[in-house]
Amino acid sequence: MSGVETYLDEHFSEALEDLKAFCRIPSVSTDPAYAEGIAKAAAFVADRLTRAGFTNVEQLATGGHPAVFGEIISDPKLPTFLVYGHYDVQPPDPFDKWKTPPFEPDERDGRLYARGVSDDKGPLLIPILVAEAYMRAEGRLPVNLKVLIEGEEESGSPHFEGTLQTYRDRLGCDLVISADGAMWRPDRPSMTVASRGLVAFEVTVTGASKDLHSGRHGGSAPNPISALSKLIASLHGEDGRVAVEGYLDGTSPPDARIIAAIEAANFDADAYYREIGSPKPDAIATGRELLIRQWLEPTLEFNGISGGYQGKGTKTVIPTEASVKITCRLIAGQKPDHIVDVVTQHLKARLSAGFALDIHRHGPGSEAFFIDPDLPALKVAEEVLGELLGQPPLRVAMGATIPIGASFRKHLGTEAFFFSFSTSDEDYHAPNEFFRLANFRIGLTAWAKLLRQLALAT
Repeated sequence: MSGVETYLDEHFSEALEDLKAFCRIPSVSTDPAYAEGIAKAAAFVADRLTRAGFTNVEQLATGGHPAVFGEIISDPKLPTFLVYGHYDVQPPDPFDKWKTPPFEPDERDGRLYARGVSDDKGPLLIPILVAEAYMRAEGRLPVNLKVLIEGEEESGSPHFEGTLQTYRDRLGCDLVISADGAMWRPDRPSMTVASRGLVAFEVTVTGASKDLHSGRHGGSAPNPISALSKLIASLHGEDGRVAVEGYLDGTSPPDARIIAAIEAANFDADAYYREIGSPKPDAIATGRELLIRQWLEPTLEFNGISGGYQGKGTKTVIPTEASVKITCRLIAGQKPDHIVDVVTQHLKARLSAGFALDIHRHGPGSEAFFIDPDLPALKVAEEVLGELLGQPPLRVAMGATIPIGASFRKHLGTEAFFFSFSTSDEDYHAPNEFFRLANFRIGLTAWAKLLRQLALAT
């Protein structure tokens, strides 16, 4: 092993304690009740960068939660890479589904369980620890390294593009490497070369101006729950695909190379449904069909629905309103504004008399992103993974959304690729999120090798 790798190995227990400390901070970005946790997480990242040897460490004002910046400029003549990640996490609800408290990290069976440990605190901490190892073992990095760690990724990154524009000169680099993202499967190395876009909004249907007694007014007063149920049922066809006119405007057939990767994967659809604890639907017969839907087709999902009495027992009431939270995952060619427009038109055209409709959008949304398949650094990263994991990585798409790729291209004029050591089965965004400690170790070695190989290749 190199001196850097030896350092990482000898200090792994300390790295694990750092990760546990990071995960104890409840940095939920979507809920104002967690504002103190956001502030503590930003301070933790800034402090950890400083201890690792980064200079010019600063919490950047964004108009929302701060982003954290730091840099190590070894030699202006060397290539400069910008590492991206995020310190915010998803809400931990429902609490009763967690086996251990979400913000009390629990180590068991080679895994660390905590909210945010896989998305993105574990993967984010890795390049920081690797930079520290280089500084301690060799006194310098083989490349120039900058980091930009945002605090709003889990709430749609509403201020991210503005942040890139404001701090464009400080963030200038040759290439962006994202520590956010995930490998597709724990048993097969992969490189994510595409991700879907996202737009989120909430639909509210209102009937009477106040809640009404369901005995006195039942049968005559408008019931928003009933109206909303009919509306959202109309958004999909029998096969589960989105049935909104104009939803696919601007799209084109998928990249044949991704289709080839799907076919080469020989994915087991039956095993997938067993793993998630669900019967397999009739509309999805094969693994090929499943992956095409997950990676290459747009979606419209209901994330939460409310209306009327939600407590225990019963309450005889016709509610004044009912609402549903919706997120749409977008493929290349779809525009967030257009998607909201066509969904709005669809719902308004089907709204029954006696009701009012309101659509509240959450953030600007983001378009889908595709990496240049001929990007030289992508090949270097694949070689590193192949050497470490014993087989060449599969190029895959991602059903989830990481909006940074298109944003960096637009505002910094540079490409980005994903180099994360989470895997897609680690229950991020769900109760009992975990991070494999073996991946934590492998990720440290891989980042150390990646920086050295990038220096040699550029």
